[in-house]
Amino acid sequence: MEETKPHQLTAIEWQEIMAIPTVRESWGIDDDTTLAEFQSQVYAVKFHFISGSPGYIGDLFILQGDTLTGDAPFVLRRDPKGQLIFV
Repeated sequence: MEETKPHQLTAIEWQEIMAIPTVRESWGIDDDTTLAEFQSQVYAVKFHFISGSPGYIGDLFILQGDTLTGDAPFVLRRDPKGQLIFV
């Protein structure tokens, strides 16, 4: 594997994630929620993912809220059109 370290998200990536309906619902995001407010409630990393076997190559995001509830973190990747989807 070439690279396995996590990367920070760009402001554009944060905004993309904030626009996903399931994320909005899970974190209570409304139209007045700022990027800084959302960032203060979630841990997020991006990996430049390369599958160990034929499969996905691209962005892989992991989001975890600031409360450990026992629920799994959100995992997102890009579909063939470049849109973020849940894994």
